[in-house]
Amino acid sequence: RLQESRERLSVCSKLCYAVGGAPYQITGCALGFFLQIYLLDVAQLDPFYASIILFVGRAWDAITDPMVGFFISKTSWTRFGRLMPWIIFSTPFAVISYFLIWFVPDFSRGQVMWYLVFYCIFQTLVTCFHVPYSALTMFISREQSERDSATAYRMTVEVLGTVLGTAIQGQIVGKVVTPCIESRLFIGKTNSSVAMEELNMTHDTGSLTDTRNAYMIAAGVIGGLYILCAMILSVGVREKRESSELQSDEPVSFFQGLKLVMNHGAYIKLIAGFLFTSLAFMLLEGNFALFCTYTLGFRNEFQNILLAIMLSATLTIPLWQWFLTRFGKKTAVYVGISSAIPFLIMVAVLDSNLIVTYIVAVAAGISVAAAFLLPWSMLPDVIDDFKLQHPDSHGHEAIFFSFYVFFTKFTSGVSLGISTLSLDFAGYQTRGCSQPSEVNFTLKMLVSAVPVGLILLGLLLFKLYPIDEEKRRKNKKALQDLR
Repeated sequence: RLQESRERLSVCSKLCYAVGGAPYQITGCALGFFLQIYLLDVAQLDPFYASIILFVGRAWDAITDPMVGFFISKTSWTRFGRLMPWIIFSTPFAVISYFLIWFVPDFSRGQVMWYLVFYCIFQTLVTCFHVPYSALTMFISREQSERDSATAYRMTVEVLGTVLGTAIQGQIVGKVVTPCIESRLFIGKTNSSVAMEELNMTHDTGSLTDTRNAYMIAAGVIGGLYILCAMILSVGVREKRESSELQSDEPVSFFQGLKLVMNHGAYIKLIAGFLFTSLAFMLLEGNFALFCTYTLGFRNEFQNILLAIMLSATLTIPLWQWFLTRFGKKTAVYVGISSAIPFLIMVAVLDSNLIVTYIVAVAAGISVAAAFLLPWSMLPDVIDDFKLQHPDSHGHEAIFFSFYVFFTKFTSGVSLGISTLSLDFAGYQTRGCSQPSEVNFTLKMLVSAVPVGLILLGLLLFKLYPIDEEKRRKNKKALQDLR
């Protein structure tokens, strides 16, 4: 009992640990919702080049997860710990690179390389923060109950981080009206077309400076929060070397462990199901700002609609936690994720209506909460099933989590690149006050028809997932007997 009391974490320590999860979610949410519209309408890049930046950045982000995990495993202990130095030293460089993503350089040639390089640098540095932070759970206490409690604090703060990222970026940028240019067809019908075009361009350039400044102010605020959270984490949490002592007698190499994990059927089926449902919500996230601005015509309201989605998701996570414990996780997947389908269809079919859009946003947030919570709730069940099938193989937990993140990020990069390329083929007009009907149709497909199809495909794949509630209870009992 004395030893357990020494291992018990204070509420302050748990809160300090939880705060460390906010930077990844705040920056990720701001980039996910706003980077595409920023590259197209503020930096004024060609949609083809914007698609390359989005794809390569996400793909590189996916590759860095297992790379950083491998290098961390080779890191020696210091007086600050083994993980904390990665968090401390990556923070200032991550903040600088994040700020430079939202900066428009004066030169026109080389802008694509500017955004591509700093986007990839930031993704690398934020991975150097988040991977050791995720692994820190195993180094704060030897007590499983204390780790679970700290993780619950962390998930709460991470969900609040998504709301904070949406609110800060959206409200600061939303205060400034981004200028737009009337289509050339409309200008050509006027008598003094050249003079009118020159007048519009002069006005637009001045106003666009305000929009660019707003994006940089938002980046500065988020960067300040990033540094503050990193300081609280490093001061309030102590990394304990003795907490990481493994019970395995003979550790298996990384590549042997990877081969075992990838041959585990339940893991592959779970990844396949969540891959398609996650892609559906990522497509919605990446294109929603453009859809609200051009297809629905809510140019000055989209930041509030995004905030409604994230607030709804935050408030309904406890509901889904109760639902999955009461009715089972597979049932929660079918009910939670499929509930988005009628509302996604409604927003594309019905005429533009602000009240209906807010209702759809709140309903979509309920499904977003289920999609956010369920993968992290079901992955431990797969790991338990793996341990029963391979009782002599230990220490593969990081592989399960890191490669789920890897596949999700990589495929989301592919989907975002393809979606931006689709807008280019449809004739997207950079900074246009309105878009051709082909672009509006493409946006409807990207936020409605394609996500609905991906969700249905993911739910069909979940039929193959073998771990239901009965199987999960049997595995739990068998593991207790094995221990």
